[in-house]
Amino acid sequence: MPIVNRVADLHGEITEWRRDIHANPELLYDVHRTAASVAEKLRSFGCDEVVTGIGRTGVVGDVGVRDGRVVAVGQVDEPARRAVDATDLVVAPGFVDIHTHYDAQAFWDSTLSPSPLHGVTTVIGGNCGFTIAPLSGEDADYLMRMLARVEGMPLESLAAGVPWDWKTTGEYLDRLEGTLTPNAGFLVGHSALRRAVLHDAAIERQATTEEIDAMKGLLRAGLAAGGLGFSSTWSTTHNDHHGQPVPSRWASREELIGLCEVVGEFPGTTVEFIPAVGQFDDDVFDLMAEMSRVANRPVNWNLLQVYAKTSDYVAHQLTGGDYAAAHGGRVVALTLPDSFRLWLNFRSGFVFDILPGWDKLMALPADQKLALLSDPGGRAEMNRQAQSAPGALRHLANWGEYVLAETASPANQPLVGKRFAEIAQMRDTTPWDALADIMVADELATVVANQDKGQDDASWERRVSVWRDPRAVVGASDAGAHLDMIDSFSYCTSMIEGACRRRDLLPVEEAVHYLTDVPARLYGLRDRGRVLPGWWADLVVFDPSTIGPGPVSTRYDLPAGAGRIYGEAEGIEHVFVAGREAVAGGEFTEARAGSIIRSGADTDTVTARPA
Repeated sequence: MPIVNRVADLHGEITEWRRDIHANPELLYDVHRTAASVAEKLRSFGCDEVVTGIGRTGVVGDVGVRDGRVVAVGQVDEPARRAVDATDLVVAPGFVDIHTHYDAQAFWDSTLSPSPLHGVTTVIGGNCGFTIAPLSGEDADYLMRMLARVEGMPLESLAAGVPWDWKTTGEYLDRLEGTLTPNAGFLVGHSALRRAVLHDAAIERQATTEEIDAMKGLLRAGLAAGGLGFSSTWSTTHNDHHGQPVPSRWASREELIGLCEVVGEFPGTTVEFIPAVGQFDDDVFDLMAEMSRVANRPVNWNLLQVYAKTSDYVAHQLTGGDYAAAHGGRVVALTLPDSFRLWLNFRSGFVFDILPGWDKLMALPADQKLALLSDPGGRAEMNRQAQSAPGALRHLANWGEYVLAETASPANQPLVGKRFAEIAQMRDTTPWDALADIMVADELATVVANQDKGQDDASWERRVSVWRDPRAVVGASDAGAHLDMIDSFSYCTSMIEGACRRRDLLPVEEAVHYLTDVPARLYGLRDRGRVLPGWWADLVVFDPSTIGPGPVSTRYDLPAGAGRIYGEAEGIEHVFVAGREAVAGGEFTEARAGSIIRSGADTDTVTARPA
């Protein structure tokens, strides 16, 4: 992570260089030292010159890169083939995003956009138990429809853009090798394992001992092929297209613990898990501690959302790490470093399906939802069930606080940006009826947004304290999922903008440390997450005075013409993966230098407790 003047490339992306690449051993990149005036400017952002990822004050210096790796940091006198001027910029290790759902998108979008535009050079997929391997022919349709429902991936895009023609995790990984812009690793998902063994019974009952043994066998095969670990969910938000809990939610504790034991048999592996929403009692702490203990691997759970007003609850959730440490394990909370901005709709119904009875309602076909919303009695019953939500879930049914974000009806366009409380007052009706009327007029294409109430200084200060807590790790983009609902793919640029640029709550070097080295060390990523000689040249070059997320809008670029929430970045000038330029001036290049990261081969073992 250096702050540099120039970055030079010897890896023959440019035609005229190709003839003599093998004859020239010069540096791939040479990052020349910046002027003292530049260093002084950067100090105002808490950043001196070269930022290495380990959180220390940067120094003015050069970075040399050859054959995809950093070969020198400091003064580099050896001549370089290409120089990229990075005056006034920061060069940092590429950001590491350990919670994505790019498993399917990888087949129709090899760039894994927009993550690399925000400086991400390594992603981890296969989270929450939702993988598309292992795969049996008879279960492909179920997994596709489950993903469409629970992860907000358009069904038509999954059908048109994914081949669904592999069987094993190894075959799946092999299909992606050498095709992607960023590096990518994938966990082995519990719901896929369960479906492959129990088929339809995966959402009907607990597994027998024999069936658990069969799942263990599939997990062993997946980890031996390079799967990075095991993922699962018990979250009550995770329901399939039938309105039933997803397969992993039917698992017994015995099944979950048994699969975690298998993880401990393989080097360089890890565990990811989602507890039931709002359930952070001793039973959950004990379960996660036992998962970690038997695997002898860290367990990261999600999601820890941090607001000043929930500070006491956040403190309680973090004590799960203390409980695990006292019982022979290590549990780490995955925290999003910004507030969640949600674009919600009734077509997919995700998030709304947490409301009582709405799990089945949101799984209904579109025509049946429209019929209910159009019928006064059906509409009233929907609202009655929603208003019966207990405790903190009640806010989801506070219809007046939602903002109309998008509408397909020309007559309703003037209402975009208004709260439904205002719209109801204008129409002399209730907020629920105003929302339902517009949903019907749009044939469920209406998009509503929650008000972003997490941008106060106190909440950002509390978030910084959590990032500094060893019981937490920054991440949780969910990139590749909930495509019609969230923009958290921009969390890296949002974090630096919100905490460093706008509030000066921590130095840039420290923020970068949490985005690179901390997640890389948690997952044991070998030679990634720092700018050091011998390490991979995964680098991001950004302007510390302008970095941040760009505007967000709906973009219709998915297979079969489906849309997604999409946003580019500001201030990200260059991104390099294994020394090749993947992003230049905010645009993707043709380089596909990303590696498939495989457990053991590309990762070191991180244990839950000292050896």
